[in-house]
Amino acid sequence: MIVKHADDVAAEDVRAEGAAGVRIRLLIHDADGAPHFYMRQFTVAPGGHTPRHSHPWEHEVYVVAGAGVAVAPDGDHPIGVGDCVFVPPDTLHQFRSTGGEELKILCLVPKTDA
Repeated sequence: MIVKHADDVAAEDVRAEGAAGVRIRLLIHDADGAPHFYMRQFTVAPGGHTPRHSHPWEHEVYVVAGAGVAVAPDGDHPIGVGDCVFVPPDTLHQFRSTGGEELKILCLVPKTDA
């Protein structure tokens, strides 16, 4: 078993095209021996956003802090602390910080070769 505090995991800038003001912490991943799922924490600065993208796997998101919108083909969905988001495979999506503080989300994804 591995137990660690999120603040002890180094945060890195997300340099993907279309990202603005986003940092990632790889909380649980292959370096921890996770064979099937990864847990990542994204912090989005006020006014920032993740890239608008899609991929062939699902993921689940939990809002830890802040406020924002989950952008999807059917429109913008306001999100805040305690909200859960399911992003189906192949769905175009983006997360935007709309409040005056950072939007912090946990993102769980299956391990992929991508």
